[in-house]
Amino acid sequence: MSESRLSHRFELTLLLLVLMLLAWSGVRPHDYPTWGLEVFPAVVGLIVLAATYRRFRLTPLCYGLIAVHMAILIVGGKYTYALVPAGEWLQDLLHTKRNHYDRLGHFAQGFVPAIITREIMVRRGVLRDARWMFFLVLCVCMAISAVYEIVEWAVAAVSKEAADSFLGTQGDGFDTQKDMAMCGVGAVVALLTLRKEHDREMLKMGVKPPDAC
Repeated sequence: MSESRLSHRFELTLLLLVLMLLAWSGVRPHDYPTWGLEVFPAVVGLIVLAATYRRFRLTPLCYGLIAVHMAILIVGGKYTYALVPAGEWLQDLLHTKRNHYDRLGHFAQGFVPAIITREIMVRRGVLRDARWMFFLVLCVCMAISAVYEIVEWAVAAVSKEAADSFLGTQGDGFDTQKDMAMCGVGAVVALLTLRKEHDREMLKMGVKPPDAC
């Protein structure tokens, strides 16, 4: 079987898994307003990826990371981030005061967009000097995080009913700043650990990545 066909099967499998998870999460979630808010980015992402699949097909690495990020969002929508069972188990194990599942979500908010942004910049030839790539990708991820926090604030201001579950601050006055910090850490980790693998996958697509990005 050709590598292209294998990639297509991999991407189709990821899509089916995400759709199954989305359907599962919509059956008696903690509350539907919070569920809708949390899974909305994943649904929008699915629509955008479907619309651009033929014109701008991403690497399998990107699609795999996106699927994992969507899964994190969908599970968070099912239970709310403060009540995800895996986070509660870790909370009991480490004797912490809060459920840290939302920190995982914000880490992914930097880790996954970092690779997506890097791929778009490389393949579209956005930069002539690749030495700026790391810095600009990090800036994009931090901007995404800032916009998301502003959206959370706006939702909380408009809908008091879903505010606590959606914000998930769990009594931490510095939750917003910590969430953004986790996003930044995620972006840096992704750029440091996945660059070579990402370059290999882009080379298979006929794209030669710059030397220093």
